[in-house]
Amino acid sequence: MDVCAKFRAEAKKDPRRIVFPEPQDDRVVAALKVIVTERIAKPVLVGRAAEIEAARRELGELASAVQFVVPADSADLERYAGAYVDCHPTVRAGAARRILERPLFFAGQMVAAGDAEGMVAGVANTTAMVISSSATTVGYAPGINSPSSIFIMQMPDGLTVCEPVLVFADAAVNIQPTVQELAEIAVVSARSARDLLGIEPRVAMLSFSTRGSGVHPDSLKVAEATRIARVLAPDLAIDGEMQADAALVPSVAKRKKLAGSPVGGRANVLIFPDLDAGNIAYKLVQWLGGAKAIGPFLQGFAKPMTDMSRGATVDDIVTTAAVSVVKAQKGKR
Repeated sequence: MDVCAKFRAEAKKDPRRIVFPEPQDDRVVAALKVIVTERIAKPVLVGRAAEIEAARRELGELASAVQFVVPADSADLERYAGAYVDCHPTVRAGAARRILERPLFFAGQMVAAGDAEGMVAGVANTTAMVISSSATTVGYAPGINSPSSIFIMQMPDGLTVCEPVLVFADAAVNIQPTVQELAEIAVVSARSARDLLGIEPRVAMLSFSTRGSGVHPDSLKVAEATRIARVLAPDLAIDGEMQADAALVPSVAKRKKLAGSPVGGRANVLIFPDLDAGNIAYKLVQWLGGAKAIGPFLQGFAKPMTDMSRGATVDDIVTTAAVSVVKAQKGKR
């Protein structure tokens, strides 16, 4: 299964409005050419006047398929500022207008207002800025208190020790998640796997320990997060704490007394205990193991909001836009 091709094909069936608040980056404009030509999304480009005009010229005839917005000149600025104040009563109207004149925040407010159905950003803004704008405009999904991210890892052909597609979380956002945050990451990541990939998630809560083989505050934290995740989502197959080989290899799972586990040896969603572990793991699997890393994709917000790597390629932006459309189609975060 070519995951990227799958997302693009699904997006084309019902393109949605996706806002891009970084017209100053040539990669975004190049990606819009592909998105418009292939009818993957209905793009909205938000930026300052000079940036918008330059992007319009570069797009040429394709510009007719793109909505262009300059926040300072937008007829929606006052309405958006009022909605922003309603959500943040300590912010005065003038301050709200100044905040929303910044393209990243205006784009988020567009999504919050339903005038766009997702945002793709991050190639010209830091992760912290993308998360801040998303949190203060669309906010978090019910029951979720912090954002997280997933990578979709398409494994190389011929690999027999694991599923062909795995989900890694969190490898981009949470440095040292609390027990509660780790449990929430597990639940949200499982639902993302189900919604985006159409797979039944089997979630492994990873550690250096398997079922108490190594007793340490770090392994106990993962065990407690597993317990909480099961309470939050009793419908999901979640197990841990367990080592990575026990999660992925049936023979190892059996030796480590996980034979009766719905997850052991069959995991397709791997939850890492901290950002060190997750980030190192995905890069090793990508560069040494030959896997294709797709993402990261933010999750946990009330609407589809995406943060991209500042090293993203044009193709990465197009795929991320397609994923945002698929999320919007399904009403997912």
